[in-house]
Amino acid sequence: MNKVDEIKQISGVNPLKCMKCGKCSASCPSFNEMDIKPHQFVTYVVNDDVEALANSKSAWKCLSCFACIERCPRNVQPGKLIDAARQILIRQRGQEGLSADEIPALLDEDMPQQLLMSAFRKYRR
Repeated sequence: MNKVDEIKQISGVNPLKCMKCGKCSASCPSFNEMDIKPHQFVTYVVNDDVEALANSKSAWKCLSCFACIERCPRNVQPGKLIDAARQILIRQRGQEGLSADEIPALLDEDMPQQLLMSAFRKYRR
């Protein structure tokens, strides 16, 4: 399975539904920090250009707030594509995800619950 097919499988998203309206990018709080914007990220996946995604900082700048998912009129869910690409890059580098048993040792009482759930969602795969 190639990396694009793996991104589609992990995310459960069909990037071909994207109509390039840019609403996902317009709602992204990390827009100014990204070199490949959310709507462009979808295009890179469609064009099978995973190498450019791996070399960009966008996968790591995504906050996983999923504002892009809420704004997308076609339910493309670019945040899920970005998250899936990030998982593939982590695996490619030989890093393993977190298990539920490892999380209590990492907890800080000042840590927001949303951050904890976001981290678990990202690293459980």
